[in-house]
This record gives sequence, structure tokens and C-alpha cells, in this order.
Amino acid sequence: MRYDTVIIGAGMSGLSAGVRLAYYEKRVCILEKHTTIGGLNSFYRLRNRNYDVGLHAVTNYAKPGTKQGPLSKLLRQLRMTWEDFDLRPQLRSSIVFPGCILQFTNDFSFFCDQVTSTFPHQADGFSRLLKRIEDHDPLNLERESFSAREVVGEYIKEPLLVDMLFCPLMFYGSATPRDMDFSQFVIMFRSIFHEGFGRPFDGIRLILKKLVRHFKSLGGDLKLRAGVQQIRQRDGRATSVLLEDGTEIEADNVLSSAGAAETMRMLDPSAPVEAPTAGDISFVESISVLDCEPAQLGHHETIVFYSNTEQFHYERPGVPVDLRSGIICSPNNFDYSRPLEDGRMRITALADPQYWLSLPEDRYVAEKNEWNQRIISSAVAHIPDFRAHVIDTDVFTPRTIRRFTGHVNGCVYGAPQKFVNGQTPISNLYLCGTDQGFLGIVGAMLSGITIANRYLLK
Repeated sequence: MRYDTVIIGAGMSGLSAGVRLAYYEKRVCILEKHTTIGGLNSFYRLRNRNYDVGLHAVTNYAKPGTKQGPLSKLLRQLRMTWEDFDLRPQLRSSIVFPGCILQFTNDFSFFCDQVTSTFPHQADGFSRLLKRIEDHDPLNLERESFSAREVVGEYIKEPLLVDMLFCPLMFYGSATPRDMDFSQFVIMFRSIFHEGFGRPFDGIRLILKKLVRHFKSLGGDLKLRAGVQQIRQRDGRATSVLLEDGTEIEADNVLSSAGAAETMRMLDPSAPVEAPTAGDISFVESISVLDCEPAQLGHHETIVFYSNTEQFHYERPGVPVDLRSGIICSPNNFDYSRPLEDGRMRITALADPQYWLSLPEDRYVAEKNEWNQRIISSAVAHIPDFRAHVIDTDVFTPRTIRRFTGHVNGCVYGAPQKFVNGQTPISNLYLCGTDQGFLGIVGAMLSGITIANRYLLK
């Protein structure tokens, strides 16, 4: 069968693009190489417990019925309802550096008050930075890239405040070591501080299953275990995709959410296209299951972004795991009407992908266990010590990320170079998702919709 569009990858961006196209009666097929959907934001079941992959929180939270903002736009574009996402707001989160704490909720004025009261001598510069952020259009698909640190440095002269602002934004969305593109900074600043965090009670599986049901109800085709071996092209246009099992599927357009470097490597040898440099920002994450709610131990914060050093370091570390900083997330600490089935603590830290990818199998499990304990030991300097209450645990590494996403280096945020307008050197091959440049769960979904609207619904 020939399709109007073949979409590579059944993650958030690919599924959202598929829904948008199928709604307008386009013949669409989504190809996913694995046995399940979700990509970087998937779910699994282990030892009779449900786990989310990647999800700490959904950014861009908005109250049901809100008319403006990314989440409202997303729901309108997908013809979905607030109940389909069922997001509950965070309680409170914090950024913790030596001798200094900034707290934030989904009330932006609270965060502004925290900044100006903690750094009163930076209040005027912070106010002017907010105006610069307000005036900037980060969604312009023809925008130029420039350093966020240079821009922020024009307004904020206190290095500690600069690093405290960058810490959560980089952890949740920068593929660039030590810096990020200013448009990416604005997107993440608005999504985390202006709008804030939410989470569905049942985790990411609720949103993914709703998307798949919606896509199929509109006539879309979803093929699992359908890895793409090659994108075939002729005269500068993609003509078909060859699957790993030898099946060939023809299409008028191909939309890939697999990543820029990964997509260019799928092109057949007749296409003289150089693959962009792959990113190398990756993480190890420890997930602990507790026999109690974290609140019972005195921990009430939703997410803690911490640095044990006054200067925040964000780059591929020269050690297996960088214990100088990290993220602590408790999925229990959202405003739910009833408790989750068990307590959870998730701790994430920067990791060296080459170390984890090159480990022999007989050492891999032992190293995971060793670094899991070290990550937790580092984190409990900032939260109550929960180790006596752990009843189960799981750990993922860059190796896990590469296995289930195909991302080179197990990189989470893709390549430093973004293809903001979604175009590639092949005229009808487009990119969406991480390497198009809209980050976070809502951002990824809007990326798929934006590229579909711009190129595939003409």
C-alpha cells in the first residue's frame, strides 16, 4: 500500500503528527521498531509494577478550560479533551545550590518573588530579562541560533543566579554542553516557570494510549516491530522506506522523529548527505520503590534540581556518572485526590555514554548497582534518607536509552544542531521531535503537529 505520509517513530511527536494528518483524511502509517510505543517517554511493567520511562513531569501545565498556552493549543489541534490528559499540578519544586534555594510552583509570581527576595540586587535585571523573554518568539521556524548564556548575562550579573536559572532548563532540554540556544531557553523557561508541572495519575501510559486509540479511530495504521533499515530516494526525493524484514513501503512524504543523525544514516548510499554530529548528553536514572509515601518521611517537594557545587556543570562527564548535580523527582508529590499504588523516588544524573555503551555484559549489571547506590547517597544530602524503605529498584543508563530509542550515544536531547524548520536535504523528508527543537512532552507533540501543518497538509 502507498501512503501519503510514513512516520518513523511512535513517540509523542510521531503519534501527534499522525493524529493531525489522519484527522484530515491523509493516509498515514507510523512505523515503530520496538514492541511498544512512546520512545523516550514510554512505560513498562517489571516485577508486577508499572514504571514510566523518562517522565518526571509534563511541562506547560494549564488548568482545565484554559484558552491560551501550548497545552490548550495542543488539545485543539488534536481534537482531544482536558480529560484525555487528566493532568494534576505539582505541589512545589526547588532549585538547590550550596547555601541557596529557589522554590517554585505553578504560580509564576511566586517564583519571581523568590528570585527578587533571594537576589534583591538582581531584581531590576531579572525584570528586564523577563521582558526580553516575553518579547522573543521562540517558535519562529526560520529563527537564528544564539547563545542563551550571552543573552542572560546582559541582564543578570550574579553567576550563582545565572546557574540556578539554567540548571532545570538545561536538565530538561539542552543538547548543548554548558549552554543552550536562546530560543530553547525561552521555550523551557516558559514551560517550567511560567506554566509549570503536571502529571497524569496513571502516568504517561494514559496519554499514549489515548493518542493511539484516537489515531486508529481516524483510520491511521500503526506497525510495531517495524524498524526502518533504509530510506530510499531518487532525484533528491524520498520514494519509500525499506523495513528490517525486507518489506518496502512507498510514500509521498516521510516524517522522521528518530533524530537528525539517526535519520540521515538511514538514507540509501545514493544520497550524498552528511549526517550531523550526534549529541552526547545522556543520563543514568535510579528509580526506587518505597514501602511508604515520601511525604511520610518528610519529603513534600515534587522535583528538586540540585548542584553540590556553586558553579553548575552541564556536559558529558569524564566519569561514569557526575555526582555533582542531579534531579530528584517524586511522582507521589503531585496534587492527586488519592495516593499512588506505592512510593517512588527517581534520581537522575549526567552520565558518560561511552563508558556505559562499552561495558562488557558481565560488568554492566554490577556497575549499575554500584552507581545506583552512589547516586542515591549523593541525593540524600538534599532530601530525607529513604534507603531503609526501598523495596524494589530499577536503573536505566545510556545503554538502555540507545537500545529502546536507537539514539546515537544514548543521547536524550538529540544533536546540538537543530533542524528548526523541519527540512532536510531531501525535499520530502522532514524531521519532528527532539531535533526539530521543541522539547518536553507538550513541545514534542506540538513539533509533530507543526511540521504536519506546515508541509504535509497542503
